[in-house]
Amino acid sequence: MNTSNELTSATLPLVAPRRALPLPLLEAGLVVTWSSGFIGARFSIDYAPASLVVFWRCVVVTLILFPFVARQLRQTPRTVLLKNAGIGLLAMAGYLIGVTEGIALGVPAGLAALFADLLPMGMAVLAAVVLRQRLGRRVWAGLLIGLAGVMLATHDALALGSAPPWAYALPVLGMLSLAVATLWQKQAPASQAMGLLPNLWLQCFVSTFAFAVVAGWHGSLAPVANSGFVTSVLWTVALSTLGGYGLYWMCLRRSSATRVASVLYLSPPLTLLLAWAMFDEPLSWLMALGMAVSTLGIGLVIRGEARQAQEPA
Repeated sequence: MNTSNELTSATLPLVAPRRALPLPLLEAGLVVTWSSGFIGARFSIDYAPASLVVFWRCVVVTLILFPFVARQLRQTPRTVLLKNAGIGLLAMAGYLIGVTEGIALGVPAGLAALFADLLPMGMAVLAAVVLRQRLGRRVWAGLLIGLAGVMLATHDALALGSAPPWAYALPVLGMLSLAVATLWQKQAPASQAMGLLPNLWLQCFVSTFAFAVVAGWHGSLAPVANSGFVTSVLWTVALSTLGGYGLYWMCLRRSSATRVASVLYLSPPLTLLLAWAMFDEPLSWLMALGMAVSTLGIGLVIRGEARQAQEPA
């Protein structure tokens, strides 16, 4: 067995993927829907606290999906449910609470997004230090170049803000929470498999309780009676949860964790482009340059992993 490779997709605890759509097309959809989460958060802040929106988005997803997954959930062993529930708490509740609460405490949205988009580096460091996985020099170079592209693209949107010093750690902890969940999912044996929709339902279900605690701490859990709140919830249900997280796990079972995370380097510049289109926020030539640099870095990661996979054990 080639131990230098990242854990193969065969070990991911999800059912065998349908290969009707090419992986690059799924990755493009992932970038668009993942970016939509930041746009949804930006839109929702004028109507309700971010924690209340994510609470109700999880409630709605659990209600919509339950009729389609109830039978599969009943047939799933309790140990498998518990393991995937833990992954869901880290991937969804841990990540979103870290980012949204950091912003709520005064961390600028651009800086919080930059911390969150350190995911490829955080995942690579955890894989190397904790799991003793070896990543080639091209992969590391690609990750660093991709990060440089993100910093270029978001340069004009960054500000230090007035949050208490400890609040700046929250988006970083959220990023690390998603990184741990991703590696845990990738490492789990195939015998603990769950289908994509049951897995999404379970993750939203357990995260609902975490979001209820946070949203309840800030105020009432009652929905806000205006169209902006409803639009925010439906936007994040369809695009951010079913689209973003659904495509994230789909891509993860088709390729390596490092590749999936590195593709998300394109999320910040696309988010800024969408913010320009929807909220008339300014664009700059650094955004285009940053996206080009990030694309170069992603290409190096993909080629580096392909070359590493061909090396003898």
